[in-house]
Amino acid sequence: MSRLQGVSDREAGLGARLAFFFTRRKLARMAGLETARMLEPLRLYAHIPRLLNAYGRLEQAESKLDVLSPRQRALAELKSATTVRCEYCIDLGSQIARQWGITDEELLALADYRNASCFSPADKLILDYATAVSRTPVEVPDRLFDALRAHFDTAQLVGLTHVITLGNLRARFNVALGIGSSGFCGDRVCALPDRGT
Repeated sequence: MSRLQGVSDREAGLGARLAFFFTRRKLARMAGLETARMLEPLRLYAHIPRLLNAYGRLEQAESKLDVLSPRQRALAELKSATTVRCEYCIDLGSQIARQWGITDEELLALADYRNASCFSPADKLILDYATAVSRTPVEVPDRLFDALRAHFDTAQLVGLTHVITLGNLRARFNVALGIGSSGFCGDRVCALPDRGT
């Protein structure tokens, strides 16, 4: 249960009700199921309709990014979530990653990805970058960025950075407001939060 009460369907204005409808449908398609608390973050944004609208447009634009493969996006978003330790993002992200072809073995290996043989060198660079960007303070060494440049063009690096930082926005919003797991993974494998430093 979050620290604040979200806007209910009954209390929501037209814009929020539309956002709830389309987001529920999109998340259900991406995750392959609906859950009772799947809209919890959105219900909090609905307290400020202009912010809800702007945030929704940002999410829509991000969802249309085509410079990264679904696998690359899933790894970046999920590692961001596990680094920040957002239960909601890990839960939803694990289910979406599964739909995008990430295996249960890979979900479990995220916690020790550097030693996991299931990740390619490019995968590990994405995971290193997502970890570096998601920690506080952000510390991205030049050698890591140079290694990324060898695998990704400028548009891909901008897209990758955006996906990771938007993941951080989601995760930090949810953690601060006490938004927990929403039940997307159910009894299936879910990535594990990082232990911290």
